[in-house]
Amino acid sequence: MLHEITEAARGFLDVLDAGQREAASRAATDDDLRRSWAYTPGPRPGVVLGDLGREQRKAAHRLLSCVLSPHTYAQVTAVMALEDVLDDREGGRRDRHHGDYWAVLLGEPGDDPWGWRVEGHHLSVSVVVVDGRISATPFFLGANPARVTYRGRTVAQPLRLEEELARELLDRMGPTARGLAVVGDRPPPDLLTGNAPVVGDVEPQGVTPAQLARPSRELLVGLVRCYLDRLHGDLADDEFDHLDLDRLHFAWQGSARRGEGHYYRIQGPELLIEYDNTANDANHAHSVWRRRSGDFGEDLLAAHRAAVGHA
Repeated sequence: MLHEITEAARGFLDVLDAGQREAASRAATDDDLRRSWAYTPGPRPGVVLGDLGREQRKAAHRLLSCVLSPHTYAQVTAVMALEDVLDDREGGRRDRHHGDYWAVLLGEPGDDPWGWRVEGHHLSVSVVVVDGRISATPFFLGANPARVTYRGRTVAQPLRLEEELARELLDRMGPTARGLAVVGDRPPPDLLTGNAPVVGDVEPQGVTPAQLARPSRELLVGLVRCYLDRLHGDLADDEFDHLDLDRLHFAWQGSARRGEGHYYRIQGPELLIEYDNTANDANHAHSVWRRRSGDFGEDLLAAHRAAVGHA
């Protein structure tokens, strides 16, 4: 897996011309850039995919496909394509385009440490590689419109699993557990942590696995696994193995009725998952998976620097 990720990054650099390579490359020591991320529209550091040639764009997409699971790579490409749908709905006034996504590399692929980010509206994937280990959070996916329909039937809904698995969990838990899980009638307008570089203090709320019947506990674990499975198998397995599943909290805010604003959060000692669908008449979804001490590879980099300093 690590070899494939490294070769994909080298392959991307190899197909860029000198000017593009300079624009796409930043120092591995640029901690400000590494920690600075966003899911709103607008230019980013790096090269914009819309200005690249066919083979260059395919190489940029290879960065994504070698880290993401196949179904999540499909979600990502759908999120990108929705920029054209949104642009059409807005009458072109904000000049959105599915090529408005930027790729930037930090450090030289294969050196230690190094990494890359692909980011634009409703997408942020950050990868950091340190001492043979890989970090890939924060991992943000959003969609506007969240759901495209024809006569009430869904045509496209990139974050369908993220919503439906949470609804199934809420529906199947008993009334006592549901009373604990639903912590408010009004959802927040966006993710509580936004695009903060550090998760910070977010109070655990809601229901815990010990307060759920076994089938509901399994649904909660399945929902967590859905987010971790955004990554390729071995990477997702490694992340899952480090979770303390007994210390999770699941909280829901807002309406349980479809088509109305809602939000949920899953927390553990190191895990934070947030999902909201409130804007645009509850047809504009955001979701993120974060690690409290591990976003942007902070835990891996701290261990690396300590080892190098000790040496």
